[in-house]
Amino acid sequence: MTGPEWERVVTFLKSLTVELDTSIEPNTPNPHLNMILHVLQSHSEGRLVSPSSIVAAAGVPYATATRKLGELKESGLLEQRPRTKSGKSFSLHPSAALLEQFSQLADRIDRMARLSFGGSPETDAGENYYYGGSYQATRATIVPPVVLPQPLKLPGGLRILVHGDPTFMVMENLKRQFEQLVGTDIHQRAFSIDRLREEALRNSERSKSRYDLIAIDLPWLGEFVKKGVIRPLTEVMDVSRLDPADFHTAGWRAAHWDGCPYGVPSQTTPELMFYRKDWFASEGLEPPVTTDAVIDAARHFHDPRHGRYGVAWNAARGTALGHTFMMTCAAFGQPIIDLPEIAGGYDADHLGHRTFHPMLNTDRAMDAADYLMQLLAFSPPDILSMSWYERVRPYASGKVAMAYGYTLLAPYFELDDSCAAHSNTGYLPHPHGPEGAPIAPVGGYVFCIPSNLAEDRIDDTIEALVAFTSPGAQKLYAQSGSRTAPRYSVGADPEVRRLSPIFELVDQMSWRDELQFWPRPPIPEISDIIRICGHELHDMLRGIVSPREALDRAQAGAEDIMRQQVT
Repeated sequence: MTGPEWERVVTFLKSLTVELDTSIEPNTPNPHLNMILHVLQSHSEGRLVSPSSIVAAAGVPYATATRKLGELKESGLLEQRPRTKSGKSFSLHPSAALLEQFSQLADRIDRMARLSFGGSPETDAGENYYYGGSYQATRATIVPPVVLPQPLKLPGGLRILVHGDPTFMVMENLKRQFEQLVGTDIHQRAFSIDRLREEALRNSERSKSRYDLIAIDLPWLGEFVKKGVIRPLTEVMDVSRLDPADFHTAGWRAAHWDGCPYGVPSQTTPELMFYRKDWFASEGLEPPVTTDAVIDAARHFHDPRHGRYGVAWNAARGTALGHTFMMTCAAFGQPIIDLPEIAGGYDADHLGHRTFHPMLNTDRAMDAADYLMQLLAFSPPDILSMSWYERVRPYASGKVAMAYGYTLLAPYFELDDSCAAHSNTGYLPHPHGPEGAPIAPVGGYVFCIPSNLAEDRIDDTIEALVAFTSPGAQKLYAQSGSRTAPRYSVGADPEVRRLSPIFELVDQMSWRDELQFWPRPPIPEISDIIRICGHELHDMLRGIVSPREALDRAQAGAEDIMRQQVT
């Protein structure tokens, strides 16, 4: 279940043993190896292994195969999980020890194959030690997920409410493997961002939750806590099981309210600036690290007559543009509310015991609005309807020089070698204004336990939560196409780092304290403020009102909202 590299070695060894067993006579089959390869391949494909099927795969007489199977179980390489209450029927799975040993073996086989058949055995980078990483580029640090010892007992299966983004779609594609992992059916419902919030709030009004786990956007946390939608994790589990120190600091802190964790990061995806490295290099331009540099580069590359544009971004009316404005204010050095200033930014960890005031018509907010007006002049003609995915598509196809985008959107061009942006993309924190600093606003979702989840489902749901957010599971998501990694250990894994430069870059940004969640502070009123900003500034971009009038309207609307009590 670790993805193509690991599966490739299993497939190679199976093919090799078939060739050896059928091409050279006399020959003695290796039943231990045949059974191990069978159970590993089945594990990766999400197929259950019965005692009869593994005996058949041994390639030796039944009695011999049964004896060899017993030896494998006694050695601790295989585990069995009951399929019935009596335990007489069971399935076989690789143990953690087998997965660890085979992971190391697969690395050695891969290295030997490259040495023997003309590949490069090492890279210079692999010789260097980096903090949080591995000493050897060929040594995987994270082994595949192990099946739960007991299948989950959840009538109707595990029910999950998620956002319809690429990372959660990867989870849907891996549904079969994860059903084997937890031992029950998985039912996943996916919605757009606004509909996801509506459904989560609607679900909280039901007598019993329809979902065992719900994914919530980081800015919603305060609202969902205040409205009693989600439960504190400390009430239902030992939080130390999650290994909190392994999560990116900003992503883990953003899952807290008043110091208490309410969710587990399922994806941590900062918004970055994507830019065409090849275009900038050919024109002798430096990467755009400031907002002035973005405008200059956008002007340089903008050529509408030939279907080329300077920059793409979230400018669609409502939620999309509201998020853009908040993060642009942060790039110019201020949050949208009067958060206390601290070293490295602003304090968004203590939001529950004080009253805040919106800051939507300040001088820096005006600079942010003016920057968006400048961007408008060098954007595609349909920019005012562009949102999360629409901004990345023209960038991927080679029509745009730069695009603001979350890392979870990078698979659109990283995994499609027909895209012009494939292998030609550089990644930067948000370009900053004169009084700002490089930051990468943290986005993504946390898995939470609904407050109205039936008590008899909580314990098994916690087991699923731990399994889905484990390093092994997160590595699997990355190897299956996701470009989000909420854990340091996953971003430092050599196999993961070979997939995309994003993982190492995001880790570096985290070490430099550039990953921040204060640009979208999770106060209870944030969704309404986002909506107001997204509507008022859209009128500004359309030329209906001036920037000053748009900001004054947004400020007045936000003040009205923050005078009301969230219940």
